[in-house]
Amino acid sequence: MRVNRSNTRYALAIALIVGVTGCAGMSRQDKGTLIGAGAGAVGGSVLTGGSPVGTIGGAAVGGIIGHEIEKPAKK
Repeated sequence: MRVNRSNTRYALAIALIVGVTGCAGMSRQDKGTLIGAGAGAVGGSVLTGGSPVGTIGGAAVGGIIGHEIEKPAKK
């Protein structure tokens, strides 16, 4: 089965936008994780030519980075 790469990118972008709009009750760290995962998925997809493994790997790495960046400050 052949997947149209531009449609995949559009679908990922729409999923990211829809996911971010549902973040009203989320903490900053949760939002950072979600945004990082979305950005990582798009980046991984683009870098690997639409490979599902690249998309999932990018989402995982992006989610971890987003989670760590938005950690609450220690008091």
